[in-house]
Amino acid sequence: MTERVKIQVSGIVQSVGFRPFVYSLALRHALMGRVLNNEQGVLIDVEGEADSIQRFVSDLENNPPPLSRIESIECRDHPDRAYYKDFQVVESVVAGQRLIPISPDVATCDDCLRELFDPHDRRYRYPFINCTNCGPRFTIIEDVPYDRAKTTMRDFVMCSECRGEYEDPLDRRFHAEPTGCAECGPLVYLNENQSTAEPVATGDEAILQTIGLLERGKIVAIKGIGGFHLACDALNEKAVSSLRQRKYREDKPFALMARTIEVVEKYCFVSEDERDLLVSPIRPIILLERKSDPAIPNAVAPRVNSLGFMLPYSPLHHLLFEKLSGPLIMTSANISDEPICYEDDDARKRLQTIADYYLLHNRRIHMRTDDSVLRVMDDLECGQDARAPRSMVLRRSRGYAPAPIRTGLTFAREILACGAELKNTFCLARDNYAFVSHHIGDLENLETLKSFTTGIEHFKRLFYLEPAVVAYDLHPEYLSTKYALGLDQVETKIGIQHHHAHIASCMADNQIDTDVIGVAMDGLGFGTDGRMWGGEFFAANLVEAERIAHLDYMPMPGGAKAIREPWRMAAVYLQSILGDDFAKLDLPFVAEMDAKSWLTLKRMIATKTNCPETSSMGRLFDAVSSLLCLRHATNYEGQAAIELEQIAERDCEQRYEFDVSDDGSIIRAKNIIRAAVEDIRNSVPPGIISAKFHLAVADLIARVSRGIREDRKLNRVALSGGVFQNIFLLRATVKLLRSDGFEVFTHSRVPANDGGISLGQAAIANARLHQKR
Repeated sequence: MTERVKIQVSGIVQSVGFRPFVYSLALRHALMGRVLNNEQGVLIDVEGEADSIQRFVSDLENNPPPLSRIESIECRDHPDRAYYKDFQVVESVVAGQRLIPISPDVATCDDCLRELFDPHDRRYRYPFINCTNCGPRFTIIEDVPYDRAKTTMRDFVMCSECRGEYEDPLDRRFHAEPTGCAECGPLVYLNENQSTAEPVATGDEAILQTIGLLERGKIVAIKGIGGFHLACDALNEKAVSSLRQRKYREDKPFALMARTIEVVEKYCFVSEDERDLLVSPIRPIILLERKSDPAIPNAVAPRVNSLGFMLPYSPLHHLLFEKLSGPLIMTSANISDEPICYEDDDARKRLQTIADYYLLHNRRIHMRTDDSVLRVMDDLECGQDARAPRSMVLRRSRGYAPAPIRTGLTFAREILACGAELKNTFCLARDNYAFVSHHIGDLENLETLKSFTTGIEHFKRLFYLEPAVVAYDLHPEYLSTKYALGLDQVETKIGIQHHHAHIASCMADNQIDTDVIGVAMDGLGFGTDGRMWGGEFFAANLVEAERIAHLDYMPMPGGAKAIREPWRMAAVYLQSILGDDFAKLDLPFVAEMDAKSWLTLKRMIATKTNCPETSSMGRLFDAVSSLLCLRHATNYEGQAAIELEQIAERDCEQRYEFDVSDDGSIIRAKNIIRAAVEDIRNSVPPGIISAKFHLAVADLIARVSRGIREDRKLNRVALSGGVFQNIFLLRATVKLLRSDGFEVFTHSRVPANDGGISLGQAAIANARLHQKR
């Protein structure tokens, strides 16, 4: 018997590939009808035999196209027949605003890869091959609705063959806006630095010459999907050192790209979960444990035992690696902490002292996007989907943004959350979704601020969103805060304490909104008392956070300079315990300390001149690192703590112990420093001292959490802040908390560092608005 059913596919759907999928599926099941976009997602109106419709819906649920996200499917019988004669993909008629599905940029699919290397295919070796299942999306879209005329592909007129594919509902390239070929699409070309002449080579010859240049130790700026990379032979120590010197990047590890998993496994241990993420459509950088292989020069990642590897994710990458057996450095093209280059003229100007050659193409990038960075935790499950690889996102960007994050919340009003200063992201929220931006970077220069402001305007256009509320960090000097306060057209402005936002971010990440024990540990965040917090325990929910305990305040002589020079915090802690006599200790740290500079710092502390007080756990990690003479001055954020984690002896079970005040509110580290000094004097290996310190912090978290549970009857613990990117600490902490019966939540979809702050700000602002209603 023939029936008519209307099927509403709701939520955020990658509709570019979804409607042709529905079309072919309907033909397969001999169904008639229509498919179109509507306000809720995609509406399918079908007529046919009941069994055929049932099988159609089953296939829809269980085998959607690769880039589609289906949150719900609602089927409703329709009593009136339409007597459809065929099945068609029809234009959408939308009354009012709706969420437009915008896919992140994703890696080249297997079908396109087969065509890329098939000599009989008309796109053989075409470096911009793509279809509805792969290729650029977010980085080329200029406005919505998403069609070619509103992307940077409008610069290219499709040839008749490409147009035929584009208009055929049964073709893999049906309405794939970046569609093109060597006849009508973008072209690649090679330029020599400083040259104003014609390109050295174009097309396939440009790629082949680039391979030769890389093999000869040259540094090449390569224009990719979301910006430029600086590339060189990762096994050529001279080339790597030259890149490091030219880029003014003294120690921070470089990212690597390898042709296959098998190449990666020559240099690193790769677990099953790590393998799954490496080959996923996201193709992020994964931090992997390195093998003791001298083939990778130390200059690639000085003093760390991990390497950041990714696999090729664009056709251009695949063509470059066709004849390269070893890995390449593939690092963001910038100088120091500037944003990644993405425009040709800007790249030529900013990279002229770094790159020897430029491998360019003429497809414009509209929105720059860095590579995403993840770390996999095979043995750690904290509120995450057990079916997915257990990962920690360190930088959420390409492959993720601008995909929405389902928070379990309903945003009553449209909200803009401006995030923090370092590792900035912003967040726009409406209905049931939070749109966390791609990684913006540190808001410390005009170029990054411009990227921040233009990114906000772009997201507002993409998602038909005009914020009625703006949320911001309490720090008065953050550029993100100043931007928020300067939005005269937004009447409702909500200031949110930094560490409360951290905890709320973890809660939203895990879709929980009940009261929790919040543990926020990071470098610095502006506290409600005007001091710099960073080692905090809260009883918290999405409306408020009551500070229950914190690390004792210590002076931070020189303010921000104490972050760059950890020896200052080590000296402060030593003086707080031993007074001026610490300078007489027979310690390597004292021997290496600049005594004259310390006299100046003492006067600053005594007169409280440029000495903000801090309760930061991050600064305590710095102090211990310097005390062990690992790192007296840093060249990138978190370096001292990272190197301290690297040396920790994993088999150690001993631990130091923090002193906690009788009322449980003040945590003192003097016992830690005193014990570490004693161990140093007794020639205890630094790896043991590091481990004892890490385990002391884990023990402290469990101990204070037990006290809060007893007092407040709370059993859920949310861990957030950059300190919890330390896997050794995180594993030890989670193990102790679980053994005590706590339910533990960590981050999985947004970073634990300040890159996740904006999501927490949006969640808190929304909860406070609901409270006022």
